[in-house]
Amino acid sequence: METGIKRTYSLVAAIVAIAAVCVGCGELKPSRDSLDPSGSADQVIAEAFRDQRSGLQVAGEGVVTRVLSDDNDGGRHQRFILRLALGQTLLVAHNIDVAPRVGSLAPGDSVQFRGVYEWNSEGGVIHWTHHDPAGQHAAGWLRVRGETFQ
Repeated sequence: METGIKRTYSLVAAIVAIAAVCVGCGELKPSRDSLDPSGSADQVIAEAFRDQRSGLQVAGEGVVTRVLSDDNDGGRHQRFILRLALGQTLLVAHNIDVAPRVGSLAPGDSVQFRGVYEWNSEGGVIHWTHHDPAGQHAAGWLRVRGETFQ
């Protein structure tokens, strides 16, 4: 699993680098169906996983199953695994150079999130769980025990 996590982080790092280069390219807009209020957030993410889609602005909630060590290569990211109600797992890569760290995070904690979904074979990654200092990207966030981190 550790190899998969390293591959996942490499993907996230590449996406973040591309987004950083494209800051002047115009506003990055979420897909029209990514926050579809007629379907559950879990279902939207499940469909994105099934269809191997990436770049969707999503919101949802899951339970922490594992807290991973921070990734300190390049931008620092707090990392943890969430399990959604439908059973799918997601790696959350929360940029702690831009947003505050979620303190005292532990397995069993419920986490609400808004961010960008990126497909991988292990369930996917959620990133952009923070504000955009350049104001070019939709803001994301994490909410734990009523406190919002963005």
